[in-house]
Amino acid sequence: MAEKLLDVKNLSVDFKTTDGIFHAVKSVSFSIDKGQTVALVGESGSGKSVTALSIMQLLPYPLASHPAGSSILFEGQELVGMGEPALRQIRGRKIGMIFQEPMTALNPLHSIERQIGEVLKLHQKMNDADAKKRVLELLDMVQLPMMKQRLNAYPHELSGGQRQRVMIAMALANNPELLIADEPTTALDVTVQAEILELLEKLQKDLSMSMLMITHDLSIVEKFADIVCVMKHGEIVEQNATAPLFAAPSHPYSKMLLNAQPRGLAKPANANAELVISAKNISVHFPRKKNFFGKVTEVVKAVDGVDISIRRGQTLGIVGESGSGKSTLGFALLRLLNGKGDIYFKDKNISTFNRAQMTPLRANMQIVFQDPFGSLSPRMSVADIIGEGLKVHCKNLTHSQRDELVVNILDEVKLNPDTRHRYPHEFSGGQRQRIAIARAMVLEPDFVVLDEPTSALDVSVQSQIVDLLRELQEKHNLAYMFISHDLRVVRAMAHDVMVMQNGKVVEGGKASDIFENPKESYTKVLMDAALNLKTRKVA
Repeated sequence: MAEKLLDVKNLSVDFKTTDGIFHAVKSVSFSIDKGQTVALVGESGSGKSVTALSIMQLLPYPLASHPAGSSILFEGQELVGMGEPALRQIRGRKIGMIFQEPMTALNPLHSIERQIGEVLKLHQKMNDADAKKRVLELLDMVQLPMMKQRLNAYPHELSGGQRQRVMIAMALANNPELLIADEPTTALDVTVQAEILELLEKLQKDLSMSMLMITHDLSIVEKFADIVCVMKHGEIVEQNATAPLFAAPSHPYSKMLLNAQPRGLAKPANANAELVISAKNISVHFPRKKNFFGKVTEVVKAVDGVDISIRRGQTLGIVGESGSGKSTLGFALLRLLNGKGDIYFKDKNISTFNRAQMTPLRANMQIVFQDPFGSLSPRMSVADIIGEGLKVHCKNLTHSQRDELVVNILDEVKLNPDTRHRYPHEFSGGQRQRIAIARAMVLEPDFVVLDEPTSALDVSVQSQIVDLLRELQEKHNLAYMFISHDLRVVRAMAHDVMVMQNGKVVEGGKASDIFENPKESYTKVLMDAALNLKTRKVA
């Protein structure tokens, strides 16, 4: 019989709020054996991260508390209520944690060497020389050998994947027996996601380590977890081995999560429909270096010689890793960035249009940004946010007419119009994205750029947004440019796909051809990473 490393029994977490006590976690029980991977899955707010932070006793006590009966046993030791000195001997040494967002979890004022070395000096009392030697070993372990020459680099100087690997190196510095990975691949490129997951699996085997994985990405869970615990509203509603749970989930919520992944394909588009936007030889270059006299001597070719065409009712999917030029291309087509080449909007060459000439066209060319919370003004109500464009482009409307259009578009994006006087922070992530879509759609555009509109959303909300966008496209015969690194969403949305790398198009064509028979090696790597993660045997 396998030996239990962690045993969580009847764990509850309460928070004191101005409105009273909030029960964030309610009587949760699960265990992790040595060498086993257990996944906590569920939507945002289900209590996954609070449960994980309870294990490390990192909640904001005394605002947070564990009611009587809560127990977390690690190697037979009770962690709930354990004194701080004893907890410091366990945190980072016996239990390591990879936090969700490495950019905020890493100290921006300390170098990589100092941050990894600090863990070693604190727990193993290493001197500077031994700590540096171990740091170099860890960088090899997490496959960052090039960082040996950049030990003095700071977090902002690294890519997302590099920062995540540094976080893993810190978590594994003292060879912990349990690793808690909180959304370890959120917001990473699909190829980097696959690399990080393969790295974690390899390290787990090499170090005989147990793992608690927290994620809302069910494709990751299916490939890498032994046991799955499904959480909803602070409770575990279903717990089972991975294979039987995915084959035959028993709880309705588990079934909903599994069925919520974007499915199906885009309905065929009319190949002879009106050409809404086209572009020839679009290039956007940014200066990298200038000489003493201010002359540019080196440029970054963010977009380099790209041709596109999108017809009414058609979706063009743009895929590629971060830095490939996807968003820059979208901004260039909307004339939000200056570039070279010819851009035609409904047979009108807008390449040389100035700001005054572009203003009347803005209503017909809209964009939905990646982060709705960042793109919505926190000081404006939803009615003001959606109605702002109407004030600019439909100046003859009265206040009541404008309000009627806001109500209609909120109905269309399936939000309660009575909430239009609230502010963005009072809505969930999925609701904020619907508000952002409503802001774009209220002007009845012909062309919409969708820049990673589902990347930060739960899988069930992703599916809802995809369905909404399909419905709006069919109803209004819209032309979409859909930018994403999530190929499952692109597959469900796009009629045609364009694959970008380093500012250039490496492959393009019908979505079915690109997904089923990619020709270029880079496209094959993307497809393998996104759709064919190596399946491991489930215990």
